[in-house]
Amino acid sequence: MAPRSLILASASPARLRLLRDAGLDPKVVVTGVPEDDVDLSDPRAAVTVLARRKATAGAVDAADALVIGCDSLLSFEGRVLGKPASAAEAVARWRGQRGRVGTLLTGHCVIDAATGARAEGVGETRVHFGSPSDTEIDAYVATGEPLRVAGAFTLDGFGAAFVDRIDGDPGTVIGLSLPLLRQLLAQLGVEITDLWS
Repeated sequence: MAPRSLILASASPARLRLLRDAGLDPKVVVTGVPEDDVDLSDPRAAVTVLARRKATAGAVDAADALVIGCDSLLSFEGRVLGKPASAAEAVARWRGQRGRVGTLLTGHCVIDAATGARAEGVGETRVHFGSPSDTEIDAYVATGEPLRVAGAFTLDGFGAAFVDRIDGDPGTVIGLSLPLLRQLLAQLGVEITDLWS
Protein backbone atom coordinates (compact mmCIF):
# COMPACT_ATOMS: atom_id res chain seq x y z
CA MET A 1 0.00 0.00 0.00
CA ALA A 2 1.34 3.46 -0.92
CA PRO A 3 2.10 5.77 2.03
CA ARG A 4 -0.34 8.57 2.81
CA SER A 5 0.58 11.86 1.22
CA LEU A 6 2.07 14.41 3.57
CA ILE A 7 1.94 18.20 3.38
CA LEU A 8 4.17 20.59 5.30
CA ALA A 9 2.34 23.90 5.63
CA SER A 10 5.51 25.93 6.15
CA ALA A 11 8.14 27.76 4.13
CA SER A 12 10.85 26.69 6.58
CA PRO A 13 13.72 24.86 4.87
CA ALA A 14 14.86 23.61 8.30
CA ARG A 15 11.52 21.88 8.96
CA LEU A 16 11.56 20.33 5.51
CA ARG A 17 15.13 19.10 6.04
CA LEU A 18 14.19 17.54 9.40
CA LEU A 19 11.31 15.63 7.80
CA ARG A 20 13.37 14.48 4.83
CA ASP A 21 16.23 13.36 7.06
CA ALA A 22 13.66 11.27 8.98
CA GLY A 23 12.51 9.47 5.83
CA LEU A 24 9.47 11.62 5.09
CA ASP A 25 8.94 13.48 1.82
CA PRO A 26 6.19 16.06 2.22
CA LYS A 27 4.84 18.43 -0.38
CA VAL A 28 5.40 22.01 0.78
CA VAL A 29 2.46 24.41 0.83
CA VAL A 30 3.23 27.98 1.93
CA THR A 31 0.05 29.31 3.50
CA GLY A 32 0.87 32.94 4.24
CA VAL A 33 -1.53 33.06 7.19
CA PRO A 34 -1.43 36.15 9.43
CA GLU A 35 0.92 35.85 12.39
CA ASP A 36 0.90 39.33 13.92
CA ASP A 37 -2.61 39.32 15.41
CA VAL A 38 -2.10 36.55 17.97
CA ASP A 39 -2.25 37.26 21.70
CA LEU A 40 1.26 36.58 22.99
CA SER A 41 0.41 36.69 26.70
CA ASP A 42 0.31 32.87 26.71
CA PRO A 43 3.16 31.63 24.49
CA ARG A 44 1.93 27.99 24.46
CA ALA A 45 -1.50 29.10 23.27
CA ALA A 46 0.04 31.47 20.72
CA VAL A 47 2.21 28.82 19.02
CA THR A 48 -0.73 26.41 19.05
CA VAL A 49 -3.00 28.94 17.33
CA LEU A 50 -0.35 29.76 14.73
CA ALA A 51 0.39 26.08 14.00
CA ARG A 52 -3.36 25.36 13.70
CA ARG A 53 -3.81 28.27 11.28
CA LYS A 54 -1.04 26.98 9.05
CA ALA A 55 -2.29 23.38 9.08
CA THR A 56 -5.89 24.45 8.47
CA ALA A 57 -4.90 26.62 5.52
CA GLY A 58 -2.72 23.83 4.16
CA ALA A 59 -5.58 21.34 4.42
CA VAL A 60 -7.99 23.35 2.23
CA ASP A 61 -7.20 21.51 -1.01
CA ALA A 62 -5.34 18.58 0.53
CA ALA A 63 -7.75 15.73 -0.41
CA ASP A 64 -6.70 12.86 1.90
CA ALA A 65 -3.27 14.15 2.94
CA LEU A 66 -1.90 14.54 6.44
CA VAL A 67 -1.08 18.23 6.92
CA ILE A 68 1.56 19.48 9.36
CA GLY A 69 1.63 23.07 10.62
CA CYS A 70 4.26 24.41 13.03
CA ASP A 71 5.23 27.74 14.51
CA SER A 72 7.89 28.79 17.01
CA LEU A 73 8.45 31.57 19.54
CA LEU A 74 11.09 32.25 22.17
CA SER A 75 9.93 32.95 25.71
CA PHE A 76 12.65 35.04 27.33
CA GLU A 77 12.38 36.68 30.73
CA GLY A 78 8.68 37.41 30.47
CA ARG A 79 8.75 38.46 26.82
CA VAL A 80 7.69 36.44 23.80
CA LEU A 81 9.94 36.88 20.78
CA GLY A 82 9.36 35.86 17.19
CA LYS A 83 11.55 36.85 14.26
CA PRO A 84 13.37 40.16 14.74
CA ALA A 85 12.09 42.96 12.51
CA SER A 86 15.54 44.37 11.72
CA ALA A 87 19.25 43.74 12.06
CA ALA A 88 19.42 46.31 14.84
CA GLU A 89 16.72 44.44 16.77
CA ALA A 90 18.58 41.14 16.29
CA VAL A 91 21.80 42.69 17.63
CA ALA A 92 19.98 44.15 20.64
CA ARG A 93 18.32 40.80 21.39
CA TRP A 94 21.59 38.92 21.27
CA ARG A 95 23.33 41.42 23.51
CA GLY A 96 20.46 41.05 25.97
CA GLN A 97 20.18 37.27 25.94
CA ARG A 98 23.84 36.24 25.97
CA GLY A 99 24.73 34.22 29.04
CA ARG A 100 21.04 33.75 29.89
CA VAL A 101 18.35 31.12 29.39
CA GLY A 102 15.17 31.17 27.31
CA THR A 103 12.54 28.63 26.32
CA LEU A 104 11.88 27.90 22.67
CA LEU A 105 8.31 26.74 22.10
CA THR A 106 7.13 25.12 18.87
CA GLY A 107 3.45 24.49 18.31
CA HIS A 108 2.50 21.51 16.15
CA CYS A 109 -0.82 20.77 14.50
CA VAL A 110 -1.51 17.75 12.31
CA ILE A 111 -4.77 17.53 10.39
CA ASP A 112 -6.02 14.44 8.61
CA ALA A 113 -7.67 16.10 5.62
CA ALA A 114 -9.56 12.89 4.83
CA THR A 115 -11.45 12.91 8.14
CA GLY A 116 -10.96 16.43 9.51
CA ALA A 117 -9.44 14.98 12.69
CA ARG A 118 -6.79 17.13 14.34
CA ALA A 119 -4.01 16.54 16.89
CA GLU A 120 -2.00 19.33 18.52
CA GLY A 121 0.90 19.71 20.89
CA VAL A 122 3.68 22.06 21.97
CA GLY A 123 7.35 21.19 22.29
CA GLU A 124 9.44 23.18 24.78
CA THR A 125 13.22 23.27 24.99
CA ARG A 126 15.31 25.41 27.33
CA VAL A 127 18.13 27.20 25.55
CA HIS A 128 21.28 28.25 27.40
CA PHE A 129 22.78 31.06 25.35
CA GLY A 130 26.54 31.50 25.19
CA SER A 131 28.33 34.80 25.59
CA PRO A 132 29.49 35.86 22.12
CA SER A 133 31.43 39.11 21.87
CA ASP A 134 29.91 42.20 20.28
CA THR A 135 32.05 41.53 17.21
CA GLU A 136 30.75 37.96 16.98
CA ILE A 137 27.14 39.13 17.37
CA ASP A 138 27.59 41.74 14.64
CA ALA A 139 29.12 39.14 12.32
CA TYR A 140 26.32 36.66 13.08
CA VAL A 141 23.57 39.18 12.39
CA ALA A 142 25.37 40.20 9.17
CA THR A 143 24.81 36.64 7.85
CA GLY A 144 21.06 37.39 7.78
CA GLU A 145 20.26 34.11 9.53
CA PRO A 146 18.86 35.63 12.75
CA LEU A 147 16.32 37.69 10.79
CA ARG A 148 14.61 34.56 9.44
CA VAL A 149 14.02 32.64 12.68
CA ALA A 150 12.15 32.89 15.98
CA GLY A 151 14.38 34.11 18.78
CA ALA A 152 17.03 35.32 16.30
CA PHE A 153 19.07 32.10 16.45
CA THR A 154 19.30 28.57 15.07
CA LEU A 155 20.83 25.27 16.11
CA ASP A 156 21.34 24.12 12.53
CA GLY A 157 23.37 27.00 11.17
CA PHE A 158 25.78 29.75 12.19
CA GLY A 159 23.93 30.32 15.47
CA ALA A 160 24.78 26.88 16.86
CA ALA A 161 28.20 28.17 17.94
CA PHE A 162 26.52 30.65 20.30
CA VAL A 163 24.28 28.19 22.17
CA ASP A 164 26.10 26.52 25.07
CA ARG A 165 23.51 23.79 25.59
CA ILE A 166 19.85 22.92 25.47
CA ASP A 167 17.54 20.97 27.77
CA GLY A 168 15.09 19.13 25.54
CA ASP A 169 14.57 18.09 21.94
CA PRO A 170 16.82 19.95 19.47
CA GLY A 171 14.13 19.52 16.80
CA THR A 172 11.84 21.78 18.79
CA VAL A 173 14.44 24.54 18.47
CA ILE A 174 15.00 23.86 14.78
CA GLY A 175 11.24 24.07 14.22
CA LEU A 176 9.69 20.59 14.36
CA SER A 177 9.92 17.91 17.03
CA LEU A 178 9.96 14.46 15.42
CA PRO A 179 9.06 12.65 18.68
CA LEU A 180 6.08 14.95 19.18
CA LEU A 181 5.06 14.55 15.54
CA ARG A 182 5.13 10.76 15.99
CA GLN A 183 2.84 11.08 19.03
CA LEU A 184 0.39 13.36 17.20
CA LEU A 185 0.27 11.04 14.19
CA ALA A 186 -0.43 8.14 16.56
CA GLN A 187 -3.40 10.06 17.99
CA LEU A 188 -4.75 10.14 14.43
CA GLY A 189 -4.19 6.40 14.00
CA VAL A 190 -1.10 6.74 11.80
CA GLU A 191 2.31 5.26 12.52
CA ILE A 192 5.19 7.44 11.39
CA THR A 193 6.90 4.39 9.89
CA ASP A 194 3.98 4.05 7.47
CA LEU A 195 4.93 7.44 6.03
CA TRP A 196 8.56 6.64 5.29
CA SER A 197 9.34 7.15 1.63
